[in-house]
Amino acid sequence: MLRESKIIVIGIVSLGCSLLAQSTNIWKSHDLQRPSPTVVLPSSQLLPVAPPSDAVILFTGKDFSKWRSLDGSPPDWKLADGYMEVVEGAGDIWSRDVFGDVQLHIEWMIPGSKGIGQNSGNSGIFLMSQYEIQVLNSFESVTYADGQAGAVYGQYPPLVNASMPPWSWQAYDVVFRRPRFDSNGEVLQRARMTVFHNGILIQDSVELAGPTDWLHPRPYKSHPDRLPLKLQEHASKVRFRNIWIRRLNKISQFSPDVEEPLAHFLPEKELLKYVGPYEFANGIKFFVKLDQGVLLGNLNPKTKSKRVELVPQLKGEFVLRRTAARLVFDLGEDGIPKGFVFHIGLLQFSARRIR
Repeated sequence: MLRESKIIVIGIVSLGCSLLAQSTNIWKSHDLQRPSPTVVLPSSQLLPVAPPSDAVILFTGKDFSKWRSLDGSPPDWKLADGYMEVVEGAGDIWSRDVFGDVQLHIEWMIPGSKGIGQNSGNSGIFLMSQYEIQVLNSFESVTYADGQAGAVYGQYPPLVNASMPPWSWQAYDVVFRRPRFDSNGEVLQRARMTVFHNGILIQDSVELAGPTDWLHPRPYKSHPDRLPLKLQEHASKVRFRNIWIRRLNKISQFSPDVEEPLAHFLPEKELLKYVGPYEFANGIKFFVKLDQGVLLGNLNPKTKSKRVELVPQLKGEFVLRRTAARLVFDLGEDGIPKGFVFHIGLLQFSARRIR
């Protein structure tokens, strides 16, 4: 368990990350010259995937009670053997419930297709009714890269082509973060999407330029925080089953402006008493040094970038800056520490001072 504390302490000074999105600004929508993603054969999928306890079940294969047509009537799609199937001319369908930030699981099948390109098993899954993940037969079938299976339509091709052959059940697992607008309808934060296709990452937190569309790039327009999920009728007999969705809370951001506790002043001669090596029960050492009036701790004295600052709160008690971890020292009568207890979460680790 001490190994966990080592990882935590070392990682404290490097908290934070950058999300790398796939680039869209050097290609026109639906450009056939845009390189096609590499084909990756997914492993066997154990489908259907059972929903977690907090999921909203949108389709179990038994009825259309959670879905509607445009006019609010029950869908005219086919219902058979635990799946729904698109019926040509019946139109798109919408969930009766509305959603914003979500995790979505949906399974789909192309039951054979004689068409090519966009005419081969075409459908789409629209988050908030307007941000599409493309459904298509992309197994040994060629089309424009940003329109194949797993594409954020017209914007981002998938990182790889993880498609299975027709007559195979396939799965999308999606994390979607809705756009945010201010009171004037201006975009504060664009929509973001992460997608796994048959267990393989194909969209890596991509930032959407706006609602997806064909030959008509659309800018963001302020809309409600929650809207229905839409499934597209595109004249192909695509099947869907096992659709469930989880509502997600707003992301709790790590902020560089987090308020730090006020430091308790200790003169340099007092701080010097804490300087030296300490050792945990499993032999891992923790080194404390004084640098320009600041106490720094490190598991490796040769690695400056891994140092963490010890901020005094009381005599003998320090917090590690920007964290909730703290060190409580056992002071002798002369004020020199005999050791300390490192507190992180519900864990505590004792270390003794060594000479």
